[in-house]
Amino acid sequence: MDYQVRLDSFEGPLDLLLHLIRKHEIDIMNIPIALITEQYLQYIEMMKLLNLDLAGEYILMTATLMHIKSKMLLPPVDDEESDEDEEDPREELVRRLLEYKKYKEASQDLEAMDRLDRDNFLKGYIEEIDRAEGKEEDACHDVSLFDLLEALNDVLKSVRTFKSHEVELEKISVKEKMDGILDSLKKEGAITFQSLFDTSSTKGDVVATFLALLELIKTNAIRAFQGETFGTIRITSSGTIH
Repeated sequence: MDYQVRLDSFEGPLDLLLHLIRKHEIDIMNIPIALITEQYLQYIEMMKLLNLDLAGEYILMTATLMHIKSKMLLPPVDDEESDEDEEDPREELVRRLLEYKKYKEASQDLEAMDRLDRDNFLKGYIEEIDRAEGKEEDACHDVSLFDLLEALNDVLKSVRTFKSHEVELEKISVKEKMDGILDSLKKEGAITFQSLFDTSSTKGDVVATFLALLELIKTNAIRAFQGETFGTIRITSSGTIH
C-alpha cells in the first residue's frame, strides 16, 4: 500500500499542542513540558506510520519542545549578582499558543456566522426544515485530525492484540476503501468511526480505511463530528446535516 495524504488541509503543530492541553485539562500558562513532549512525539510517530506528509513545521516544533525540555532539566542559575528572574523556557511557546488560540477561535466564530447565514431561510420555507437535524447540528462540532488519530489508536490496539501473528503481505486499495465508506453512508445515512472496523480487520486494512477517511474529509465529501468533546465520532456525507 503506497499512499500518502498531505496535511495542508488539516491542523498544524500548534493545533496538536492545543489538543493535548485540552485533552489533559492543562493550564496553558503552566505546561508540563515533559508530558506534552512525550504525547506530541507519540502523535508524530503515528503520523509517520500512516505515511502522512509531515510539514517541516512539525519537525521544527519537535526540536523546539526537546530544546525547552532540556533547558528545564538544567539546574537553576545561582547568580547573586543578578536581580532579574531567570526567564521560563516555556514563555515564548505559551505566547505563541495564546496568540494562535485567539486567532483560531476568531476564525471559528466567523465560520459559524457564515453557516448561520447559509442556513437562514425565508419565512415561507420554515415548515420544510428538518428540525431534528437542526438540533443535531447545533449540538455537534467537527472533529480534528488529532481526535481521529486518537480514535485510530484505540482501534490499532485491538488489532495488535488479535492480529499480531499475521505476516503475509496485503494489497489494499485506498480508493476501494473510499468507495466503501461512501456506499455505507448511502445505505445508513450516518455511521460511527468504530463501525468502519471490525475484529477481523488487519493493521493494513485499518490504515487504508483511515487514509481513505482523511482523503474524503479533505475533499469535503464527508464530515466527521462529535456530539460532545471526546465523544463518539460520527460520519455523514458533507451535505447531510447542513
